[in-house]
Amino acid sequence: MVGIILLFVLFTPREWFRDQPRIPHSSPIAQLPVAHGANIFWVEPELVAAIPESQRLSRLGAILKDRTGKQQIITRLEPIFDSEKEIKGYMAIAKP
Repeated sequence: MVGIILLFVLFTPREWFRDQPRIPHSSPIAQLPVAHGANIFWVEPELVAAIPESQRLSRLGAILKDRTGKQQIITRLEPIFDSEKEIKGYMAIAKP
């Protein structure tokens, strides 16, 4: 019985349990597909945490301008939570 359990544990594909390794991001910002004429960006929480709340929209707009080469005006910054209510990142919606 122990042998069967060991075989199951050692040779069961990870996909069965959705246990996938997290690929580290090389950039704290990633552009997502355009929706309704607005640019959408995924922003890592560490980048936003370093910016005072009153300056977040303007500073993120400047950071996006540096990365994309285009003027970006952030209209909304929405936190994205996981099932434990921890912030996993932000969705920044920008007008070009």
